[in-house]
Amino acid sequence: MKKLDIDLQKLKNQYNIVGKNKALDTALLTAVQVAPTDLSVLIEGENGVGKEIIPRIIHDLSPCKNKKYLAINCGSIPEGTIDSELFGHEKGAFTNAISEHEGYFGAADGGTLFLDEIGELPMSTQARLLRVLETGEYIRVGSNSIRKTTARIIAATNINIPNAIREGKFRQDLYYRLCRVNITMPPLREREDDAVLLFKKFAMDMATKYQMPEYIHLTPAAEEVVKSYKWPGNIRQLKNVVEQMSVLSEERSITPEVLAKFGIVPNSDSEMGITITGSRSSESQHDYEKEIKMLAHAVLQLRNEVEELKQKIQGGEPSNLPATTSVPTTTSPSFTHQVPNIPQSPIPATDMDFQTAEEVLEDDTLNINDMEKRNIIKSLQRNHYRRKDAADELGISVRTLYRKLKAYGIEE
Repeated sequence: MKKLDIDLQKLKNQYNIVGKNKALDTALLTAVQVAPTDLSVLIEGENGVGKEIIPRIIHDLSPCKNKKYLAINCGSIPEGTIDSELFGHEKGAFTNAISEHEGYFGAADGGTLFLDEIGELPMSTQARLLRVLETGEYIRVGSNSIRKTTARIIAATNINIPNAIREGKFRQDLYYRLCRVNITMPPLREREDDAVLLFKKFAMDMATKYQMPEYIHLTPAAEEVVKSYKWPGNIRQLKNVVEQMSVLSEERSITPEVLAKFGIVPNSDSEMGITITGSRSSESQHDYEKEIKMLAHAVLQLRNEVEELKQKIQGGEPSNLPATTSVPTTTSPSFTHQVPNIPQSPIPATDMDFQTAEEVLEDDTLNINDMEKRNIIKSLQRNHYRRKDAADELGISVRTLYRKLKAYGIEE
């Protein structure tokens, strides 16, 4: 293939891309170079880094640019219907199948099919997708007839695929078929000064869209905060923050104090009490099991101190313990909890000896399900009940969020 003469700045202007980061430029160059081929592409990166722009560039610069381009979020399709949505179905194949359905592979024939959140596909669907990648053949649900498609497959994921393979959640052969060309989108925290440039762009966009007399701008000190902040939600989080400040902030000159009001604090790696999600680093994953054990230990220690205090009071002995006993600071910064009311009746030490940490937590209403339910509700409220944004913030798929909403009886 001949060497391409690529004007990166022109490409960025065309697709409204802001940034000077080398890793970003490499991703864009790779997209341009692979576009004329029919190779499948796997795009990797955290939530909110802008992975969706890469397949659009590839399609627009490919020979099939005049054909259909379909973008599908695999995590938003219920597991029971995903095969039907992707491959189509025949009339009467299942309940409510009152007519035949073409499916995305049939609709995208000759064009491009972008499968976002590919790691959310069930294993059975992964096997069917592998056959499409190998032979271009697929079978509709409820049919025995083999169909052909020439749709080009581009996939994206925010999970660590090698880890998913080791855990038996993703097929290794499918990974190698998808990853004939790999493109990695860098997180915002690794893009040097791009966060400040993006801040200015989003601020100007808001001022133009809503005809504001003046757009918000960062002071030099605030620019340093924006640069040092880790942006766990990446570009999506930055855009949301700028939009909020553009509407809610009375000051047009944004200082570090104003940023702090919106949860942007120097060297902070959390977003309004939510731990980093979508990170490819295992160090950033929140360990709820460890947190449960720490909470249980804190409750046990508190109950023992209260029992000791009661025994001293009943025995007429002066106590050196303070009137209010607090739980030691052992919880993660990811969320806070309220210590339950201390039981009024003494707790025999013999009973405590045979209680597990989980039982103690259940007795004191510190149930992890309750905590998860509260986190989901708060995330929905923060994201104005937009399920996709709430799911991204919580680090789960839209389908998983939907199941949890039903399980907890949460009404929006």
